[in-house]
Amino acid sequence: MTATGRILALDLGKKRIGLALSDELGFTAHGLDTLERQGRRDDIETLRRLTVEKGVKSILMGEPLHMSGESSRQSEYTRDFARELERKTGLPVMFRDERLTSWEASNQMRGMKVAHSARRGTIDKLAAVILLQGYLDSLSPSLLPGDGYDDEPEEEGWSEA
Repeated sequence: MTATGRILALDLGKKRIGLALSDELGFTAHGLDTLERQGRRDDIETLRRLTVEKGVKSILMGEPLHMSGESSRQSEYTRDFARELERKTGLPVMFRDERLTSWEASNQMRGMKVAHSARRGTIDKLAAVILLQGYLDSLSPSLLPGDGYDDEPEEEGWSEA
């Protein structure tokens, strides 16, 4: 099962919001320009306009949890932001555990030999892409052995020549 319509993913930070957008079929995520925070009201209005411009059908937000899985102070802030965003856009907001997405993004940037000074906004964008792609992948059936898709043809209907 895949998503229907575009999904906008947010990696909400105190200074920036990393953004990623899915394709319409819900298979791939690509990063958008990172949003520099201007204040809650302005940020939500910018995101509202973006959802209209891009034809977004739902929003996915990273849920910042402690490594133990417990909610954090940032979790409460994120949920408050999400409620207001949902009210202003009329779109459903979903949450996905974002533990280690920024860490993974940072490691990927280091692996690509990106200069530290160039990483700042790019890490936020890449974290949103990782968050969204993980969500999209969780919706798609696996094509691994033992998943119900066999390489062998069904016996019925096949005959030897």
